[in-house]
Amino acid sequence: MFSFFRYSLFAAFLSGITFSSMAGQSVAIDYLHGFDDIKGVRVAYRPVTTSLYTDWFGDIKLYWEASFNVWEYGRYNDHDTNLALALSPVLVKQISTVYDKYPLYLEAGIGASLVNDRHFAGKNIGSHYQFEDRLGLLLSLDEQEVNQLALRYMHYSNGGLNSDNPGLDFLNVSYSYHF
Repeated sequence: MFSFFRYSLFAAFLSGITFSSMAGQSVAIDYLHGFDDIKGVRVAYRPVTTSLYTDWFGDIKLYWEASFNVWEYGRYNDHDTNLALALSPVLVKQISTVYDKYPLYLEAGIGASLVNDRHFAGKNIGSHYQFEDRLGLLLSLDEQEVNQLALRYMHYSNGGLNSDNPGLDFLNVSYSYHF
């Protein structure tokens, strides 16, 4: 019964979505700082952003992002590096305007990633396949929304698909350029 209700609610949400114009591409570079003293760099490409209208949330944006991550842990003799590729759909909703000029957005997304090494930062992360979850604030630095800064919390885990699932958590500062 619960499954039927959940799927009906999801179908109702999808039926209230109207797609509109397609926006341009963007690239981003991020600095990641992990909770276990992991540091990283992330480079991302967003081929398309779609404007949507939903009955429940009003105007929202959806962008797809492909990213390449390099994570590092430890020092000199005990150094560990891991690589990750990810693909994530991200929903973006404007929540305010700073100085009546610069849009401020809330963003959230769940995607899939492929991690090079299952053993990283002294942990067995269980699988090469990880989910990439994000929640963040995005600020446009100009009225045309060409330059943006974001502050995000990102979490990578295998979602319990493996008994080893400690997860990796990051705070992330990002700059993106739209063209």
